[in-house]
Amino acid sequence: MKILHTADWHLGKRLDMFSRLEEQREVLAEIVEIADKEEVDAVIVAGDLFDNFNPSSEATELLYSTLHRLSNNGTRAVIAIAGNHDSPERIEVPDALARACGIIFVGYPNAYLRPFTTDGGIEVLHVDNGYIELALPKQQTPLRLILTPYANEIRLKTYLGVEDTEDSLRQHLAQHWKQLADQYFDEKGINFLVTHLFMMKNGGEQPEEPDDEKPILHVGGASAIYSENIPPQTQYVALGHLHRFQTIDTEPCPIIYSSSPLAYSFSEANQTKYVVVVEAQAGKPVNLLPIALTKGKKLLRNKFTEVEEALAWLEENQDAIVQITMITESYLESADKKRLMDAHPMMMPIIPEVKNLQKGNDGTSKIVSIDNKSMEELFVEYFKNSKEGKGQAPSESLMELFKEIQSVEIFE
Repeated sequence: MKILHTADWHLGKRLDMFSRLEEQREVLAEIVEIADKEEVDAVIVAGDLFDNFNPSSEATELLYSTLHRLSNNGTRAVIAIAGNHDSPERIEVPDALARACGIIFVGYPNAYLRPFTTDGGIEVLHVDNGYIELALPKQQTPLRLILTPYANEIRLKTYLGVEDTEDSLRQHLAQHWKQLADQYFDEKGINFLVTHLFMMKNGGEQPEEPDDEKPILHVGGASAIYSENIPPQTQYVALGHLHRFQTIDTEPCPIIYSSSPLAYSFSEANQTKYVVVVEAQAGKPVNLLPIALTKGKKLLRNKFTEVEEALAWLEENQDAIVQITMITESYLESADKKRLMDAHPMMMPIIPEVKNLQKGNDGTSKIVSIDNKSMEELFVEYFKNSKEGKGQAPSESLMELFKEIQSVEIFE
């Protein structure tokens, strides 16, 4: 049996003012092509389908159309769980229509799905809270899945039936998984656990979360779920949340973050993104085939001391989304800033690094003189010396707003 593992699509996500929707459309089409080429029997999407609780109609349409293509007209099972960016209610809304295509949406940790059969030959054989067993076309062995979408501590307490206790919710989650595994996982089926949580090896190095990722569940005051909490009968753990491909542990089985399909922040610059095709047989260790994704724009960043040097680099990287830091002796002149911004269609705001910025006694930047300066000039100086300005003059829109505030009459 072949199962494709992907996660963290973040449909609708933007990078500053740049939409990533077209890139997402391209890379999801690439994932569909991989699923077809590898002839996978099932697809797992381990959370963060959308980037926020209220996705746009374009992002919603892209999700449903992609999952429908992945389902191969109801002959390939697709299982998608909610992540910390998703609304669990929204994820489960299209359930009735999705089931007809063999698409299974799971929004809550204790979800109890009704058994069903598709015209394409997918059948849900057994269900329990947070568990399903599937019969797939062309396969004699059932696929068993423990499913734990993201939930905050209150929801986990509610759905796992945990009373107020000093015990860690991590322990209760491990007990929940163990109970399901002891009851349903054996060597006559293929046994996977699918979850969207922050997981690490106990005593190991803590994985880094992306710069703009929402901090995830701190279970029972702890910062992570441990790999040792995985039931030993499990053959593979499909994780979502961290955007870099990585193996958290190989015991009791491979525990894998498949990565996001695109680089969504500059902390992910130069990362290769993957999907993972898992070849599984009942009672045997799985084989993993990480497949690199090629679509989407690169995220590149660099530092410069000379404007001309920066302009040359920008010209060489017109197809990427770029971010530059300008290291200068004093404020970057507005004319130079305009030349840089005009040199590239997808450039983030320039990060200034001013060497000779004057400091006050408290170590903060200070305005040297206010003599014979207008309110507008004083505001410009203040903004340049603020943490927000970082040596740069305020934008035209901000100056217009300042002038508008100045013109407002105050009535007692």
